[in-house]
Amino acid sequence: MKQMISDERLTEFENIIAYSFRQRRWLCQALTHSSYSQEQKKTPNYERLEFLGDAVLELCTSQMLFEKYDWPEGKLTKTRAKIVCEASLSYIAITLSFGEFIVMNYGEEKTGGRERPSILCDVVEAVIGAVYLDGGMEEARALIERILYSRLEEIPDERQFDFKSTLQELLQGKGKEKPVYRVIAEEGPPHDRTFVSELWLEGKPICQGQGKSKKEAAQRAAEKALAMWKS
Repeated sequence: MKQMISDERLTEFENIIAYSFRQRRWLCQALTHSSYSQEQKKTPNYERLEFLGDAVLELCTSQMLFEKYDWPEGKLTKTRAKIVCEASLSYIAITLSFGEFIVMNYGEEKTGGRERPSILCDVVEAVIGAVYLDGGMEEARALIERILYSRLEEIPDERQFDFKSTLQELLQGKGKEKPVYRVIAEEGPPHDRTFVSELWLEGKPICQGQGKSKKEAAQRAAEKALAMWKS
């Protein structure tokens, strides 16, 4: 089976997560979206690894919280839910640029697949599952500690994931102007439109976002700007 990602790119990703795979087929699978595997019939995608990684993440998080805090069950459950939710995992994926490495077809990429929170969340779980299969539970837990637990303080509460509002508050706090969002492209048939929004700050274009509505496109642009600001 032909490898979809070059060895150089795989090494780059391994450097980001600080783990070197013994069997890189697991990593290739973890970074392959179903849109690509549907076109390349013999190419496995990340969905099975996501299923496994979700369980590993929940177990490791439960153990970590149990060992670290003498809290009642209700508070442990609530805290675990915040850590393993889509918003937290997609935030981590954005911070570590996971989206750049995902293998997907042209249509999925064109509609903003690389920035879609649900996909980014799935890939994080799939990578955890891949490390578990390749190196065992200790390596998987070490990975989770590196990429997730070490960043818990910087992850916004889920209610803060109105990226436009969060960005505007950040800029206002620094005495800067409000960002301006401009729709620069509309693609696709009327029943399946894709919008591209460009974010301008102080008279300069900063980044772009795509979505199925103008609102979603602007949110994706603001999300990118926040990731750039924090990098």
